[in-house]
Amino acid sequence: MVLILFCIAAAVALFATVMMITRLNTVHSLLYLIMSLLAVGLIFFLLGAHFAAVLEVIIYAGAIMVLFIFVIMLLNQGQTTLAQERLWLEPGIWLGPSLLALILFAEIAVVIGQAESVETGGVINAKQVGTALFGPYILAVELASILLLAGMVGAYHFGKPIKKTAQLEEDT
Repeated sequence: MVLILFCIAAAVALFATVMMITRLNTVHSLLYLIMSLLAVGLIFFLLGAHFAAVLEVIIYAGAIMVLFIFVIMLLNQGQTTLAQERLWLEPGIWLGPSLLALILFAEIAVVIGQAESVETGGVINAKQVGTALFGPYILAVELASILLLAGMVGAYHFGKPIKKTAQLEEDT
């Protein structure tokens, strides 16, 4: 049973990741990325890493996605952004992510419904995760945080409107 649930979650994660990469609209890509992260969280849960699953959902699917949406809002593209926001309200756009969310919800319901019969491995507590992350993997954790910060700063600077310095030079 766990193998079937694992394969379904892996298929949802792969499909959502491919859809995230191929979408031209940034917000649509973020919706598919959230679904991919939720599927990976379910995979962690099925493998017995319950704490890692919770961290995946809370930190990545929650906090990091809010950060990405904040950066997209900082990039304010003007009237084209308003037209895109009107398109986001159409129900067809939400069909793909909603379908993937429904599949993951059904999978979680099966796991919870068969809690006694589904063996997901050993329980890992927060102390073990903290010891692993801030022990031998401290450099990787810090590099990931610097990479996220650099990506956010880069996105902000790429999205800023270009000042017309050529016109200022002609006036002087």
